Amino acid sequence: MKTSDFNFDLPEELLAEHPSEHRDESRLMVLDRKNQTIEHKTFKDVVDYFDEKDLFIFNNTKVFPARLYGNKEKTGAKIEVFLLRELDKETRVWDVLVDPARKIRIGNKLFFTEDESLVAEVIDNTTSRGRTLRFLFDGPYEEFRSKLKELGETPLPKYIKREVEPEDAERYQTIYAKVEGAVAAPTAGLHFSKHLMKRLEIKGIDFAEVTLHVGLGTFNPIEVEDLSKHKMESEEIIIDEKNAEIINKAVQENRRVCAVGTTTMRAIETSVSSNKKISAINGWTNKFIYPPHDFGVANTMITNFHTPKSTLMMMIAAFAGKDFLMQAYEEAVREKYKFYSYGDAMLII
Repeated sequence: MKTSDFNFDLPEELLAEHPSEHRDESRLMVLDRKNQTIEHKTFKDVVDYFDEKDLFIFNNTKVFPARLYGNKEKTGAKIEVFLLRELDKETRVWDVLVDPARKIRIGNKLFFTEDESLVAEVIDNTTSRGRTLRFLFDGPYEEFRSKLKELGETPLPKYIKREVEPEDAERYQTIYAKVEGAVAAPTAGLHFSKHLMKRLEIKGIDFAEVTLHVGLGTFNPIEVEDLSKHKMESEEIIIDEKNAEIINKAVQENRRVCAVGTTTMRAIETSVSSNKKISAINGWTNKFIYPPHDFGVANTMITNFHTPKSTLMMMIAAFAGKDFLMQAYEEAVREKYKFYSYGDAMLII
């Protein structure tokens, strides 16, 4: 498979700048793999495709406000700092991206507050935009983290050109987010409202949760034409014994198992064995799923519409069938579905 096999024309106006007014009222395209049919629905209709004892698997990661703005010492130049990952809790060392990067060198200091209560020193260069920062803050760890939260901004994807608005703090987060650690939302889950979750529950549908802390690597463009040569960045993944058991029971009983989002799918496909059993895991995954791929757990999937040549689109092509997916994407463009993080959804059965 080649990267160029996944190209298509996506008009810029179809990239969603805002979420739909109500979470569960975005549009839903339903792909039936067996009959090769496409239906157009509203997201809350998803409940009609599942029965009692079917299982939904959610990614319960929580997005933290990862985008900060600081000023470089001496020059006062405004620098964007995007927090990627905490490397050491004790010494407050973080992996970050900086923009503009050309101005930021080892030894530079960045000031985030007028009173200089939060300062960071650049201690390493990791990539062209990547830096390692040591934060200097006079106070306990909890106070340091709440200072980051207070100064940080919801990390909307760069394609959204508008300013961050107060509603983004709530809407760029799933309603079941629990475990903080993601720098991007697991966007298929953004369509679930409290009311819809209640309807699924009343219908007798079971829920399981996994954690995959979404990193920016998910959105990195593929630089190679030969997909087998692409390396995904690692993301943290946690599946506990209790949830592994719930998933295994559903698979064993041949129930409909729905992975909500590509991150959920990557988590369960990382921990599944050849005999289709999920094991508890607390570690990292750099699994890259593209056609052909034999999925071991989920037999249905909910996802958003992804951008051309993205790793996310490749995973969906492996699940839906590449030709069928390309046909569906053509129809989505024609029908003006909204793409990407705040966009519409697809159910693949």
